[in-house]
Amino acid sequence: MSRSKKTRKSNENAPKLAPRTKKKDRVLAGKKQVAGNKAGSRHNASMIESQANGGKAKSADPRHGSKKPVQLHINTEVKVEKKPKGPKLTDEQKLLKLEEDPRLNSLLDMLEEGKNLNAEDQKWLNKQLTQIETLMDKLGISDEDDDAPQGKKSVSDDDLFDKFESGADLLKDYFDKD
Repeated sequence: MSRSKKTRKSNENAPKLAPRTKKKDRVLAGKKQVAGNKAGSRHNASMIESQANGGKAKSADPRHGSKKPVQLHINTEVKVEKKPKGPKLTDEQKLLKLEEDPRLNSLLDMLEEGKNLNAEDQKWLNKQLTQIETLMDKLGISDEDDDAPQGKKSVSDDDLFDKFESGADLLKDYFDKD
């Protein structure tokens, strides 16, 4: 196929150009309006304010940020002393320490004598007693007198052997059912 050159002539189907206007009727577009502030406006705020105020500049500090003075040296005289932490007390040691407290003993003596305690002492006493109870529960110590006879009976060896044999008989019966 042979090559055909394109022509610059347009036909009826080509897009139409806008009609020409005369020079005197044309409105020339002015300078494009700028959006936003001038470049560097935040750095030379005093210059912008002076132009806006008609040449009267403010005596304000143009720097941004805090004006609070910063301490440049460290005061070495003030030292915070930390209390040395001892080894943790066991529950038994805590219980002994609470029971040997002289204030607790004096308040308990006052109660036994029938004297009334003020609200602060009563509150402190209740707190100490609840701590003692919780420690005793943790350690398995009962509040009752240790001299009182317990509800448990001493079991002889023969009774234990009979109980063991009856358990063996029950186990044997269970396996025989299958």
